[in-house]
Formats: sequence, structure tokens, C-alpha cells
Amino acid sequence: MRNRSKHAHRTAGFTLIELLIVSLIMLVIIGIALSIYAKGNKTAADQQQYTRLQQDARAAMYYLARDVRMAGTGLPSNFLANALEGADNENQGGTVQPDRLKILGNIETPFALTITSVGGQGVTINLQDFSLEQFPYPESYYIGKNILVLPSPASTCVGAALRTITSVDPGLLGISERFQCLPNQGINLPGGLQDICDDAEFDGGSIIFADVREFWLDVTGNAPGLTAGLNGYIGGGMGGVLYLTNNGSHLPLAQNIENIQFQYNGNFDGDTALALDGFADWNSAWTPTQVASIRQVRIWVLGRTEDRFVSIPALPSRNTYLYRRPAIANSPAADTDDWHKRFLLDSTSNIRNMSLDVYNRVQR
Repeated sequence: MRNRSKHAHRTAGFTLIELLIVSLIMLVIIGIALSIYAKGNKTAADQQQYTRLQQDARAAMYYLARDVRMAGTGLPSNFLANALEGADNENQGGTVQPDRLKILGNIETPFALTITSVGGQGVTINLQDFSLEQFPYPESYYIGKNILVLPSPASTCVGAALRTITSVDPGLLGISERFQCLPNQGINLPGGLQDICDDAEFDGGSIIFADVREFWLDVTGNAPGLTAGLNGYIGGGMGGVLYLTNNGSHLPLAQNIENIQFQYNGNFDGDTALALDGFADWNSAWTPTQVASIRQVRIWVLGRTEDRFVSIPALPSRNTYLYRRPAIANSPAADTDDWHKRFLLDSTSNIRNMSLDVYNRVQR
């Protein structure tokens, strides 16, 4: 019995070979687990930045489509040529040349008043009696607001004065109400609209709150003529930011945007059928009549991830075309892959205020 017990004790446990084999198997299992974890971590990081990209692109499209629909709000029909002004493939020095779009209208706040007279080159605007009582805004609300002063319907002058309200005189019991204003502070109106009318031309005219909005993409983060940190501009080399310049103030709307493009649909050939001729890129040679005929704007927003996708092996020979900038409108595609994921949105906005006169309270 004693000999058998010693023999059983001698044969229990693992040999060195067995331990080496088990250790090797464990190392293989741990290596596989770490590989799966690393792959999952890379995929999660890529998915997180792609989700941010989608949110940025959707936010950009929302603001673009909303404001384009409101272009021309409150403008008389013979000023609709000044509701839109585009720029096709602007060269900012980068590889991408995005479009620009400037719109004019009373977009945010309902407001339209009749004026009796204008004096001092549009600095003093006398209102029709009981004008301010038509709207629920307190006197302080008007201070700093930009207004567009439009000439009388009887006037043949096609010009408008952009002014900034500095003070409000409510008069006495709604009588002799007026605004005191400052001239336009360097804001250029779409379509080359200028203040070319004499004060007398505005007698019996009208005013609206003026929203002059320009959508543009900062490609490089060093836009010409702008200073980083001034008037809302980020700059500092941070490119891929979509801006809304509202009455001269720069508002960053979305980042990780690689390209924006616009096309326009109107009766460009001027036929009597008034049929839309199909979408075309902005043409600086269009006449005011052709611009006023635009009824639809097609919008493309192309987003690009900030970093390369790390879960995809960067093999140039794959040539998958999945990770390169695509062609949009007349903006060409990139020649090579850069392994940044893209997200493209395409929408068409109907400019309802240029299509239905019922939205234009001020008629001429």
C-alpha cells in the first residue's frame, strides 16, 4: 500500500511540456481577446466621430433649408431679385471650393409698417399714426434692430435704405411716432441693392426688419479679411466650419463640414409658359428678372470626419472610393482616398415667399 501511494504521488500534476502547451494556449487566447478588444475600441471610436459628423451635417442642413425657404419674406414683388445672391465655387486657397449664398428678408420677426416721411438721409423715419400699436414689442426691443426702408409704391426708384434703429419716439397716444436711425454699417445687400433714392421717394413707403444672411464654409480656418476671435469668427486654422453671417455677425453653425453646394431652379429662358427650366449653378450673368424667377434651391451638405477611420486598414491598392471626397454639383471629386468617412445630405427648398404673394404683406 505504501509503494502504491508513493507511485500515485509521483504521477500527479503536470509535466513541463504540458505547462508550456497550456501557457501557449493561454497566450493565444489572451492575444485574440486583446485583438478583439482593440478592434472593438477602434470601431467604437470611429462610430463616435461618425455620429458627431451626422449631427453636424443635419444641423447645417436644417438651418440652410429653413432660411432659404424664408428668402424674400416681406419684400415687394419688384424687389424679389434682391432676395438671393449666390457665389459658385469660391476659391479660398484650399482643395475644396464651396458655394456661398446670401439671402434677404424679414425672416425672424413679423414686422411691416407704413412710413409717412423720411428725413436726414433716412436717419429720421416718421411712422403712420398708431403704427407701433400693431405689434406687441416694447420700445426697447427695437433698439439695435436693422430695418429695410422701402420706397413708396408710386416711386420708380428701385433702391432701399438699410438702417439701424438707435431710439424710438412713441409720440403722444400713438401720434407722431418715429424711429431715429444710423446708416448702414457696411452690410452689403444681395443683388447689388443700394440706397440710391432721395428721401422724398420714401414718403408713403414701408419698413421691415431686415435679416441679411450669408451662408459660407470656412475651408482653411484663415478666411481672407477676417480676424480670429473678432465678431464671432473662430479662425485660428480651424477649417471645416459652416458660418451664418447674420447682419455682419459671424455665427458658427456646424463643424466637420467639407463642402456645401447650391443649385437654382427658375424660368431662366423667360418663356411665357413660366415653366421651371431645371437646376443650374449660380450664374453671375443672370439678369434681375432671371433671379426673381427662382423658385427652388437644391442644397448639398457634405460632412467629413475629423480624423481618419482607424478601424479600416489604409491600403491604397484597395481603391474602394468609399473614403474620398465625392463630386457634388459642379464641384469635382478628389483623386485619391484619404480614409476619412463622409456623410452627404441633399435637400430641395421651395422658396415659398417668392412663390406666393400672400406671404408678402408689403405690395407695390
